[in-house]
Amino acid sequence: MTDTLNTGSHDLPITEALAQFMTTGWADTSRSDVEPLPLAAYTAKRRAALAARFPGERLVIPSGTLKVRSNDDDYRFRTHSAFAYLTGAQQPGDVLVVDPSGAARLFLRPRSPRSEGQEFYRDRRYGEFWVGRRPDLAEAEQLYQVECVHIDRLADALGGPARVLRGVDASVDALVSPQDGDGEFAQFLSQMRLVKDEWEIAELQHAVDATARGFEDVVRALPAAIAHPRGERYAEGVFGLRSRLEGNAVGYQSIVASGAHACVLHWIRNDGRLNPDELLLMDAGVESDNLYTADITRTLPLSGRFSPLQRQVYELVLAAQDAAIATLRPGARFRDFHRAAMTVIAEGLHDWGVLADPDVDSGLHRRYTLCSSGHMLGLDVHDCAAARADAYLDGVLEEGQVLTVEPGLYLQPDDLTLPPELRGIGVRIEDDLVITADGARLMSEGLPRHPDAIEEWMAELLG
Repeated sequence: MTDTLNTGSHDLPITEALAQFMTTGWADTSRSDVEPLPLAAYTAKRRAALAARFPGERLVIPSGTLKVRSNDDDYRFRTHSAFAYLTGAQQPGDVLVVDPSGAARLFLRPRSPRSEGQEFYRDRRYGEFWVGRRPDLAEAEQLYQVECVHIDRLADALGGPARVLRGVDASVDALVSPQDGDGEFAQFLSQMRLVKDEWEIAELQHAVDATARGFEDVVRALPAAIAHPRGERYAEGVFGLRSRLEGNAVGYQSIVASGAHACVLHWIRNDGRLNPDELLLMDAGVESDNLYTADITRTLPLSGRFSPLQRQVYELVLAAQDAAIATLRPGARFRDFHRAAMTVIAEGLHDWGVLADPDVDSGLHRRYTLCSSGHMLGLDVHDCAAARADAYLDGVLEEGQVLTVEPGLYLQPDDLTLPPELRGIGVRIEDDLVITADGARLMSEGLPRHPDAIEEWMAELLG
């Protein structure tokens, strides 16, 4: 929403002759072959549901802005999930406005014409020469099946009160005074994504299937990764290639943790060696082109076979996951699967002589398995996080919800309450499931979970 060009400090001045020359001699590249996005029918229904929830109100949802990585270099843009859910668009600086009548308009920055201005070749952030082609207004309307308006007209459209999804675009926040209902608006935008439609479930299944292929890639690459001084990073790179080939990127920073690094819940440095005598915990997910992400964890023996002690720990976590999955069905409380998993973990630790009190209400087991055992999954890896507690954490499961089940044991290398042989072992098993009419379907069944099946799978991949 400014005419200022985003130029670099080392860009050379533009002569008047060059500026004039750049306005002539261009072919017409407007497109008449644009088809609506496959999800456009779904986004229209979602916008209608949003308008029905806040009738007679103006609603404002920005896509987000570019973020500086270093000096004049930006991170690759990833649009806000609420905006993607309601439009399918993925350009920075766009804004969706639902008018009090319920009609929606998408304010965006269309491609800059070659015949006037210098943006198309001088602007490093938005110029077509620098970042590629954007649709013009007519093309955008065809793509997204919603009225599209130039972003320069946004300020005029925001006269009067409005609910704004704040903290996404400061320039949009400044156009509308904060309202008491902004928090409720943000909450509903998150909550309305709890139940997935059939298009979303298919998109998540694609992400899960691609993720499974990424894990296969990593297993095949293990000999080279073990030989490299940064084997964790080698494995991360192999998976990252798959995520870029079959999707947009990884859905979150991959956790590739060998040995005691697996006891760090969010280990993303990924700079360690791979020791064939240890386990590798890998938590990774492909994000689809439409920004839906998988979230899968496997803990693998780098030698190809679990040692007896590694198998003991692994089988306890697997039993906990099986108990958790068995609870999943419509009408079950969201917290039930976590409690089922923790009951198995606590009793197992008690049987090992590690935990004196196996009562999960005491919370003592959490020393060895600190985090919760799963979360909703969708456009965000921790999807719908701003939803009301009574609809999510304290709510009941519904058909169409997609969630992860991921119990783990993290036996810290410096924990003196553990026998020495257990210290430094970390195991997590995480799968993605969709709630069905009579239970739950394991979306990630293509990756083995049982230790015997894992050993056979690794042997086949490694030849």
